[in-house]
Amino acid sequence: MPRNTTRAEPGKRALTDADRAGSLFVQSVEKAMGVLAAFHHADGPLTLSDIATRAGLDRSAAQRMVHTLRATGYIERDADGHGFVPGMRILDHTLDYLRINPLVRQATPVLQELRSSVRERIDLSLFDDLRLVYAIRLQTKRQTFNASLVGHSVPTFCTSGGWAVLARMPQDRARDLIERSDRRPFTPHTITDVDALMEQIEQTRARGYSLGIDQILLGEIAMGFAILDSEGAPRAAIHIAGSTAEWTPEDFAARVTPLGQHAARALSRY
Repeated sequence: MPRNTTRAEPGKRALTDADRAGSLFVQSVEKAMGVLAAFHHADGPLTLSDIATRAGLDRSAAQRMVHTLRATGYIERDADGHGFVPGMRILDHTLDYLRINPLVRQATPVLQELRSSVRERIDLSLFDDLRLVYAIRLQTKRQTFNASLVGHSVPTFCTSGGWAVLARMPQDRARDLIERSDRRPFTPHTITDVDALMEQIEQTRARGYSLGIDQILLGEIAMGFAILDSEGAPRAAIHIAGSTAEWTPEDFAARVTPLGQHAARALSRY
């Protein structure tokens, strides 16, 4: 069944028992992060019981964590007093990440110029194993609130940026990532078959860009261009998205390809 999500799950960073067994590992920090992560899929305020369940804690431990995080500004009571919501202090850390990240700083003027040229939605997404996380979003007037948020993430396996990233990997690594992915479809047209996805990746590798239609949203045509690190490995992608009501795939590719490839080369370090 098609699905709708604003946050895809990372893959490679799940903690193991070996991680937790290390002498430097602080379990209380893990629990605090688990409390903050409880809000990842919330649609509104959470009760203390909600937080305890989502964080895998007993109620007493959750209460202590919530109290501490409230005192430090990372959790707040919602305006109606019915539950808890993330606190404003979290935005300080978001700002720190974006202002210190060298790729985000370098990409901002490049993507602003690209947005002026193509007059369509432009995104910079950072590769995080099973997902791509949006760090820059330059929107059109027709975009929704969720589509404009930095931090929104989508699965690597079914996005234009994801295909561009996968095409820059060894074939066996790309297949492994796809096989580990939750390949439930977003639309009736989302490609979920492993072999069919590998074929898309081979096409992307051959032409130097990806082209996806109706993969995440119906009526969306999107192209992806990989950004490489100094060793030629993919670390991010540029997405350029338009509407199938306004563009044919051929016209969109003809218009966007040279501009997208130029921007990706400007941001790569090879």
